[in-house]
Parts: sequence; structure tokens; C-alpha cells
Amino acid sequence: MSEAIVVALITGGLSLAGVIATCAVTANKQEKAQAVAQAITDTKIEELTREVREHNNFAHRIPILEEKVHNLEQRING
Repeated sequence: MSEAIVVALITGGLSLAGVIATCAVTANKQEKAQAVAQAITDTKIEELTREVREHNNFAHRIPILEEKVHNLEQRING
């Protein structure tokens, strides 16, 4: 083999190794970023779920309070 072909093969092989390493590092960074984004989304969903449950409990209690007020008004009015 000529010297130029050997140099070209070595250069091509090193270039391929660099591309593979770069892709692996980029994929790892993207995976970590996705994990962080997912954790943030999960936290927000948990908070919203807590708020909805709190609101539902409040909405459930309002008719009970209205009934009590109505009964008190009847007792006052005689």
C-alpha cells in the first residue's frame, strides 16, 4: 500500500472515532436534560394535583355551609 492510502485510512478512522464520540456525548447530555425536564414536569403535575384536590374539597364543603346558613336563617327568622 502506498503511504497516502495508509494516511487516508488512519485519518478516516480517527475522524469516524471523533464523530462517534461526539454523538455519544451529545446523546448523554440530551438524556440528562430530558431527565431534568421530566422531573420538573412531574413536580408541577404533583403540585397541580394537590391544588385540584384542595379545591375539590372546598367545592364539596360549600353546599354543606350553605345548608347550615339556611338553617340558621330559618332559626333566626323564626
